[in-house]
Amino acid sequence: MPAVVVMGVAGCGKSTVGIALCERVGARMIEGDAFHPESNIRKMSAGIPLDDADRAGWLARLGEELAKAVAGSESVVLACSALKRRYRDMLRAAVPELGFVYLELTPDEARERVAHRRGHFMPATLIESQFRDLESPHNEQHVLSVRATAPLEAIVENIAAWWC
Repeated sequence: MPAVVVMGVAGCGKSTVGIALCERVGARMIEGDAFHPESNIRKMSAGIPLDDADRAGWLARLGEELAKAVAGSESVVLACSALKRRYRDMLRAAVPELGFVYLELTPDEARERVAHRRGHFMPATLIESQFRDLESPHNEQHVLSVRATAPLEAIVENIAAWWC
């Protein structure tokens, strides 16, 4: 697999795992949140869930970033919620054979984590909408599911063994 997306609901640890994985395997990190347009950030900050139209341009940009990195022979990790199958398929269209690491946790665990997170635009009130949108990737190709509450080192080693 040329690239991996670390995915899941808010609070599952996408960025933390992605950064640690990049350090472990020497890959480049793409932080999906950094590509949201200001309109999306304003919406989420106000506690309004994004819809498919809000996410379409964002996902297209992320697909372009992935494709550019892979074309340049870079190993790359993208932190992106990728909650719905069609979102993952948009990213797969940009990079065939793309891998996904699904960080699983319960709604209560996600609410607890997001409630204690500082400096992020995503409020805990949007957790319910995230789980409503979530379509499990379990039956899709090139997907590794990992408990998000496992120790970070164990998560990273598990992903590295699967990916590399």
